[in-house]
Amino acid sequence: MMNAECEIEVKPSVALRHSEFRIPNSELNKTLTVIAGPTASGKTAFSIQLAKALNTVIISADSRQFYKEMSIGTAAPTPEELLQVKHYFIHNISIEDKYDVADYEREVLDLLDELFKTHDNVILTGGSGLFIDAVCNGIDEMPDVQPEIRQKVEKMLKEGGVNALSEEIQRLDPEYFAVVDKQNPRRLQRALEICYQTGKMFSSFRQNNKAQRDFNIVKYALLWDRQELIKRIDRRVELMMEQGLLEEAKALYPKRNLNALNTVGYKELFAYFDGQCTLAEAVEQIKIHTRQYAKRQMTWLRRDTGYQWIMSEEIDNIVSVLRQEFE
Repeated sequence: MMNAECEIEVKPSVALRHSEFRIPNSELNKTLTVIAGPTASGKTAFSIQLAKALNTVIISADSRQFYKEMSIGTAAPTPEELLQVKHYFIHNISIEDKYDVADYEREVLDLLDELFKTHDNVILTGGSGLFIDAVCNGIDEMPDVQPEIRQKVEKMLKEGGVNALSEEIQRLDPEYFAVVDKQNPRRLQRALEICYQTGKMFSSFRQNNKAQRDFNIVKYALLWDRQELIKRIDRRVELMMEQGLLEEAKALYPKRNLNALNTVGYKELFAYFDGQCTLAEAVEQIKIHTRQYAKRQMTWLRRDTGYQWIMSEEIDNIVSVLRQEFE
């Protein structure tokens, strides 16, 4: 029986049926269509289907799929899927590259300037809510952090690991704790630095001033029954193992200390290579941690009332509606 931490809550505002679906009116003649949802919800397949219907391209907003060394464990689009529709920001950097959300925001906006010259609609899809929000809303300016505070947080990480950072975030900023990836030391460090520097919650600095974009933005998120989504997650993990995730992780094991590899699907197998668990236990941990990640994704998405939620059984009908609306 799953504990509460593993349960995936899927109760946002009422999901729309295709008969209720509407495209917001806008005086802007270019549109960025965002397709979001928890992991394993079918974002890639839906986005490809919609992109083909709209004769457009896809920009990935999945920060793990940026890395060219990580394909199987990130569920990146397959070579066959990439041939169907032009994708951007898939395998565009190395795990050794320094790259953050500010870089992504700048590069995507530059790309959109070019794409909107030939496309009226471009699709942005992925499971990294922070990266989607950066493109849609911009990034808030954060105060500079004094070196001694940065050193204090680095020492905390070195001595107590990510759990120490996570516990401190929970104490200082429960709102951010609810949505942050608790296994991502870079994000935890940054949040703590701001908390210590300002004496305020990190979440109080996020998206206070929404950036103005010169294109229309519409947002859709895929919604599944909780038990069905859990089954999809478990099956995806099993497929990853069948496709060679163990071998992919083994090739990356020598570089396991890189921040990019501190992610679900790899860190569990690294623990297996270190003799900390059996392979079966590692695979089960991947499933559990993926469910937890999906829960955090749903928490992040629910806080944004701009999303229209699409029931999984309505996907085919919604594609038809959107194609008619955007023609």
